[in-house]
Amino acid sequence: MKAVAERLVQGCLILAALIHLLPVIGVVGSSRLTALYGIPIDGPDLAILMRHRAVLFGILGMVMVGGAMRASLRGAAILVGLASVASFLALAVATGQYNAQLGKVVAVDVGALVLLLAAAVIHALRGGGPRS
Repeated sequence: MKAVAERLVQGCLILAALIHLLPVIGVVGSSRLTALYGIPIDGPDLAILMRHRAVLFGILGMVMVGGAMRASLRGAAILVGLASVASFLALAVATGQYNAQLGKVVAVDVGALVLLLAAAVIHALRGGGPRS
């Protein structure tokens, strides 16, 4: 049963990591960002900020991959993943009006939230920490 729980947590983290790694393609330029989010990236200032956001998603995704592979990183990986997804969803709900493309991002992030919550619960039930 321990091995099954381990694989479930790893699987949840890998899937959440993949969701976070998808926007990394935005690093290559504004046209990719516009396709991802359905908003025009007008001007170099917004392009820099959004491309940097893509880099940060890459870092976050790799932290989650690391957590899937190394038990000692698992708690931190789950925590930063939850913080990222929950904060985005809270902002989306609080703001409301967003385009259909961003609505797809919201839906995918709801899925990521479910995965990360499942990983958190299983991880906690197993005692958390580096030995789990």
